[in-house]
Amino acid sequence: MASRKVFTFSSNTYSFIYRLLDLCVLLGSLPVAAWLYGLTIEREYIIASLVVSVAFLYIAESFALYRSWRVGHFSEMVLSAWACISVAFFIAVMIAFLLKQSEEFSRVTVVLWFALSFIFSFLWRAVQRQYIRARHRAGFNIKRVAIIGATNSGSELLSEIRKRDELGYKVVGIYEDRHPRRVTDDLNMDVVGKIEQVIKLARNGQVEMLFIALPLKAEKRIADILLRLGDTTVDVHYIPDFLVSTLIRSRFANVGDIDTLSVFESPYLGAKEWVKRTEDIIISSIILCLISIPLIMIAAGIKLTSPGPVLFKQRRYGLRGEEIVVWKFRSMSVMENSDTVTQATKGDPRVTRFGSFLRRTSLDEFPQFFNVLAGSMSIVGPRPHAVAHNEQYRGQVRYYMLRHKVKPGVTGWAQINGWRGETDTLDKMKNRVEFDLHYIKNWSVWLDIKIIFLTIIKGFTNPNAY
Repeated sequence: MASRKVFTFSSNTYSFIYRLLDLCVLLGSLPVAAWLYGLTIEREYIIASLVVSVAFLYIAESFALYRSWRVGHFSEMVLSAWACISVAFFIAVMIAFLLKQSEEFSRVTVVLWFALSFIFSFLWRAVQRQYIRARHRAGFNIKRVAIIGATNSGSELLSEIRKRDELGYKVVGIYEDRHPRRVTDDLNMDVVGKIEQVIKLARNGQVEMLFIALPLKAEKRIADILLRLGDTTVDVHYIPDFLVSTLIRSRFANVGDIDTLSVFESPYLGAKEWVKRTEDIIISSIILCLISIPLIMIAAGIKLTSPGPVLFKQRRYGLRGEEIVVWKFRSMSVMENSDTVTQATKGDPRVTRFGSFLRRTSLDEFPQFFNVLAGSMSIVGPRPHAVAHNEQYRGQVRYYMLRHKVKPGVTGWAQINGWRGETDTLDKMKNRVEFDLHYIKNWSVWLDIKIIFLTIIKGFTNPNAY
């Protein structure tokens, strides 16, 4: 019996060449740096270059650096490469420090090596990008594409193609069987013909790629179009409608010979779970070392300004909706942890004077780094809500409990985008959940680092935290 596995994963055709170029950059930048500084490369530098290269390749896989960037942002690609280089050098420096070998290296040479790696990694990507653009403008490697369906998803696709000349796509037209009056004007799509016409173009080789942007409910129409395109050589892609693109993580799997499509699933699959946990342990350990003295000072401030314990523990839902205990510095004169929890509001009399300062600056969250180290929380993730609030909103906000496909975080995508503090209206909670689900759907190590840096820059004070 023939296998029924019909789906494959998208990859970058030239990923091996790109990996090789980056390795050449890392290994080649060292002798250039040594030559500029007038240094002779010794055995320890060769070992260091191998350590940096291995660490870089590992981090690059975690960042998905070599995925297809044909439809990606050039700036994001460069920043991802720089982030991988930075982490690789940091690992090498830490190893040298722990092994007491750091004195064997010239600091100037290492800094030059690091800087040249940044410059050369950017240069080869910039040259490649300009080369591809020049070829497209000269008419080489241009793909004639057509879109079936004058829909919202088709309109968004058309907009992306128009503003990205690096794609090398030339749209020959939009094709739709519905009457023009049924196509809304705000889509900014000019329908040039019926679906039958574009099928004929595909059969004649006048179209190389077809995007089907019909809603999933038009299953019979889609099946008929695919059947008729089966005797052509055109590449066919389906653009998910709003419902499908909102729910799925676009990952195909198999149960034996049966294909399955993930709908609700954790983003931490396979080695990614280990990468995420490693990230949490390293960052939380560093942060706890840095804030050890402030922790003692805050604890003393709480004791001196109000009666009661220093820490406050609250029941929250964690990974998979399992109940966990989250630690915070006490900022109120009462400690509510029942089935009914009243959120703090502006001028709330329950909040102590010192507690108000802690809440505005997020210093009351510091003990949660111990939760991260223990494994019940993560550095980055959806903020944990009180159990009472979870039970209140899970029936009011769609897909609310999907937040628990990952561990709750000390900071998150919603918080750095302003959805922090009091959620006194249903709309505020809906917006927070929307940002949380965006994080889960688009998780990467790079996104975590971005959120951490943005939290440092603007996350310590917030007018919405009372």
